[in-house]
Amino acid sequence: MPKNYQYILALVFAIKEINEDSMILPNVTLGFRILDNYCSRQITYDATLRLLSTKNRFIPNYKYDLENHLIAVIGGLDSETSLYMATILNLYKIPQITYGSLVLGLSDEILLSSLYRMVPNEYSQYSGIIQLLIYFRWKWIGLFAVNDDNGERFFQGIVPMLFENHICFAFIKRTHKWTDLAELLDLFLDDLEKFPSLMKSKANVFIAHGSLVSMLNLIWYLQMSAWDSHIGKVWIVTEQWDFTLTDYQKNMDILPFQGAISFSVHSNDIPGFTAFLENVKPFWRRQDGFIQDFWEKAFSCSLKNYKITEDEEHKKKCTGKEKLESLPRTFFEMRMTGQSYNTYNAAHAIARTLHTICEAKAKYRRRVPGRLLQFWNLQPWQILPISVCNDQCRPGHHKEKKEGEPFCCYICVPCPERKISNQKDMDFCTECQEDEYPNFQQNQCIPKFLNYLSFGEQPGITLMGFSIAFALTTVWVLRTFWKHQDTPIVKANNRNLTYILLFSLFLCFLCSLLFIGKPTSTTCILRQTTFGIVFSLALSSVLAKTITVVLAFVATKPGSKIRKWVGRKLGYTIIISCTSIQVCICCLWLLTSPPFPDRDLNSLREEIILECNEGSTTMFCLVLGYMSFLAMVSFSVAFFARKLPDSFNEAKFITFSMLVFCSVWLSFGPMYLSTKGKYVVAVEVFSILISSVGLLSCIFFPKCYIIVFRSELNNKDQLIKRQCRVI
Repeated sequence: MPKNYQYILALVFAIKEINEDSMILPNVTLGFRILDNYCSRQITYDATLRLLSTKNRFIPNYKYDLENHLIAVIGGLDSETSLYMATILNLYKIPQITYGSLVLGLSDEILLSSLYRMVPNEYSQYSGIIQLLIYFRWKWIGLFAVNDDNGERFFQGIVPMLFENHICFAFIKRTHKWTDLAELLDLFLDDLEKFPSLMKSKANVFIAHGSLVSMLNLIWYLQMSAWDSHIGKVWIVTEQWDFTLTDYQKNMDILPFQGAISFSVHSNDIPGFTAFLENVKPFWRRQDGFIQDFWEKAFSCSLKNYKITEDEEHKKKCTGKEKLESLPRTFFEMRMTGQSYNTYNAAHAIARTLHTICEAKAKYRRRVPGRLLQFWNLQPWQILPISVCNDQCRPGHHKEKKEGEPFCCYICVPCPERKISNQKDMDFCTECQEDEYPNFQQNQCIPKFLNYLSFGEQPGITLMGFSIAFALTTVWVLRTFWKHQDTPIVKANNRNLTYILLFSLFLCFLCSLLFIGKPTSTTCILRQTTFGIVFSLALSSVLAKTITVVLAFVATKPGSKIRKWVGRKLGYTIIISCTSIQVCICCLWLLTSPPFPDRDLNSLREEIILECNEGSTTMFCLVLGYMSFLAMVSFSVAFFARKLPDSFNEAKFITFSMLVFCSVWLSFGPMYLSTKGKYVVAVEVFSILISSVGLLSCIFFPKCYIIVFRSELNNKDQLIKRQCRVI
């Protein structure tokens, strides 16, 4: 990246200042080596080991060059490079000072004790982003990050903060991390295909997190996808991003980023730095291995003296008089950037530390035979030293005193369940609020999600669809029976009771909708009471039809005294009396201890269950018990009447339907008690639908089949023939 060359120049300028100031390190020349890792893990490890080896000799753990003494390392710019370097440098106790913001996990901070930062932890930026979104009232946003550890830490850090401040995201896009050139084209085309749909989202504010490579990839996407979809979008980017272009992207338009909001590292103007940059020329330092490559890329010219090849025909020859201030800011900055300022300060911090140590050693310098005063016997581990009884307790733990030891010595104990500690060396852990839960590391409280059977979720949508579909099926059956009401199969077994049963089944299907959605005072009161009354009406209708069949057969026997009981009034009496008992039970329930909306904060660790508290478990069981009683009575009577000689005797169908009904509700109990949250409600809705479908299909579908498809069987002649066969 041509723009990154300023980091090198900032380091050169800082070392030049230090060496020219006789008050800082007298009689000592501070030098440096710069190695490029080319964004590669392997080259990063190789370069780090080369710093530890003798100059121009790559022999790990072997060093005989006393003049070039490695004291500290500055770098890298991003978290991954810093971590790769630190895994090696930490073994040798060599301090590493990073000049870019890092996203380090707790384990990283503990293991990498020799790593120091010039900027705060990246999490401090997230608070700034949240405040920005709140200030502009941006509540609907999109999130971009690279699909790597840094991206995951970004999501883990900012998503809970978004939830806490009631900010929602339209999408989370994890862009590919390109490490293998062979996969480059496939991954790019895969992302490019999905990119326009993200740009057309209703979200007009995007938060982007990643490295410089991510920025370059995003410019490609914006350049190659539909331009209109970018208009009106605001980009908020973290400090790791930089609006920089490579030489092959020089002619690309960065208009989509006009108005972007970028967090940056603090920087100051350093006296003399601008003048220093103005004197930089292609051959200004013989040891600078970057300047010629930078110059050719920045000014699109060639510094080579030999004949220009065919690939370079489009390039002009460099004059050497080109000026850095003429370059666009996407290629080079004349003012000191935040990262360059950190590099400059890092070099001065190391020099000041060495100065302090040298002054301290000067008091105790000793003579060595044959040599002058020797005090420059310094080891890397002697820079910012730590002296404690034990390591600090990391967040998620608290201190516990050791028996018989001073208070400075303690052990670190993990926080108990539901408690957190968000700082190092906490004396005790604090408990999360009832509507929050600790994260896995127990260093942060996260708001709990609401758990209820919603109309917008897949289970709720599915159950609602089935409820409406079965309700419409019931209407179709009722219409079919009404249209053929004068036919023998409809007139048999009291058609008025049939209409009442179909109407009650229609209400049963619709009452299941009361269980879907966020619980309210109204729905909680209506849920179980409506369900209990409507199902009692359906079961009473089934019982009335069954008793009517039995009494009708008994009444046909000679000398039977039951004939006077057979008639329409009997069926209506059974329905009214049986349903009234359930109505009385529900009224008593509502008067004594009615259901109400409630929140269960303890059953699920990460969720708040919104539910209807039944108020009185006894009354709820009484409602279910009474329905079970009606079902058992209907089953018993139907089972007794199943073999009565009648062409259209529906007792057989009622027997089977009651068997299905009882099986469903017998299995409901164990399932209801073994589930939690919205699945408890889903189980009850499922049981309501299945039992209602059992009644509808077993009793009415065989008759509908005869009415619609076998109408020749639905006549008196057929009825007489079947009666004869039965006799």
